[in-house]
Amino acid sequence: PTECFLSQPEEKQESTVKAKRRKKKKISDILEKSAPKPGVPADLQNLLSQHFGENRSVIEIEELKLSDSCFLPANDLTHSFSSYLKEICPKWAKLRKNHKEKKSVVMLVICSSALRSLELIKSMTAFKGDCRVLKLFAKHIKIKEQMNMLEQGVFHIGVGTPGRVKALVEQDGLCLNSTKYMILDWNWRDQKLRRMMDIPEV
Repeated sequence: PTECFLSQPEEKQESTVKAKRRKKKKISDILEKSAPKPGVPADLQNLLSQHFGENRSVIEIEELKLSDSCFLPANDLTHSFSSYLKEICPKWAKLRKNHKEKKSVVMLVICSSALRSLELIKSMTAFKGDCRVLKLFAKHIKIKEQMNMLEQGVFHIGVGTPGRVKALVEQDGLCLNSTKYMILDWNWRDQKLRRMMDIPEV
């Protein structure tokens, strides 16, 4: 008799499962399961080869490859933003004093959104000291304003979004020759749980 009782509710469960519609998997559901991992050099290398693979020759792709010596240790999520910057750039005070070029920055921080950029600017106060930080995103700021500011003054750190940074470089508003550090805000997730590198436009 116990076997009969056990088999009945199982049948009912199966029928209710079949009646329910299958949910479509969303990117946010998939990303929610994967915990943030610190970005490694291979992640960026793979992205570059995927992006340029179809348009470039084998030799050009080889030239795009960055050696491991180009990469600094990734934040293992134990640091604050200021303490991480202090670790990767211990001679910041000297670099800051020596930088006198206009239309350029020593450090470029790239984030996925304007709000995230503002958040990072606030959290780097312990590191930046008295250096000048420029906002390089499109929200409420026109590109001509940013170009004028870069031409007229000396800025040490630029924090912005990929789209606006690209536009400034293409329009000769921003020169990257004197840029020593480029920091990618790799692990932060937006409201849709996407990291910067999960956004196709990036």
